[in-house]
Amino acid sequence: MPVELKLHPRAEKELRAAFLWYRDRNALVAEAFRAEAEHAIESIAENPVRWPKLSDVLRSYVFPRFPITVVYRLKSDFVEVIAAAHQKRKPGYWGER
Repeated sequence: MPVELKLHPRAEKELRAAFLWYRDRNALVAEAFRAEAEHAIESIAENPVRWPKLSDVLRSYVFPRFPITVVYRLKSDFVEVIAAAHQKRKPGYWGER
């Protein structure tokens, strides 16, 4: 059974910004990005411990087709996505979240 998953407001904003960036360039690619983002969220919710640890409290899911890494942490009763980070920009910028 999937666990509850919550998106940090800034992570949600990052996913939206990436979608809009792709949409401005190619609608089909934007829809592929949306599908990949939905798959990432569903996969994390289905089995949050499946994905690799970044630290003692953080885990990551790497998009297979886009340069995005979803960074999340397990809380006592839900999973919190804290970033949808572009893999080539400012590593670790989300640390204060």
